[in-house]
Amino acid sequence: MATYNSFEDLPVWKTAKELSILAYKTTAEGKLRKDYGLKDQIQRAAVSVSSNITEGFERGSKREFIQFLYIAKGSCGELRSQLYIAKDLGYLDNGVSDNLIKSAYNTSKQISGFIKYLKNSQFPGDKFKT
Repeated sequence: MATYNSFEDLPVWKTAKELSILAYKTTAEGKLRKDYGLKDQIQRAAVSVSSNITEGFERGSKREFIQFLYIAKGSCGELRSQLYIAKDLGYLDNGVSDNLIKSAYNTSKQISGFIKYLKNSQFPGDKFKT
């Protein structure tokens, strides 16, 4: 079993952080940058992914961590939905939107895999160490 001493050690957090950076770079360009409402929603959803992974890790229990991972996974879905809207409005070209949608989808899959790993883990979390 891998040991993670901080959320910065988590591969899933690193992937989520990269997703946020990609989303911010994408929303800073083209027509999307002028639609403040949709741009803000995309940025918030993207940042929510890594933020929820972090919060869950810092809570110190496996059960809470898994709960926050599910919230992060939901934010990946929210981000994808918003990106489809931006694409359909012509704010993003197909290559850019498809790349970001694929990144959000892959991040969601990675979160799912980590949830499965944690559910099968015997470690209860630091909060419950004796």
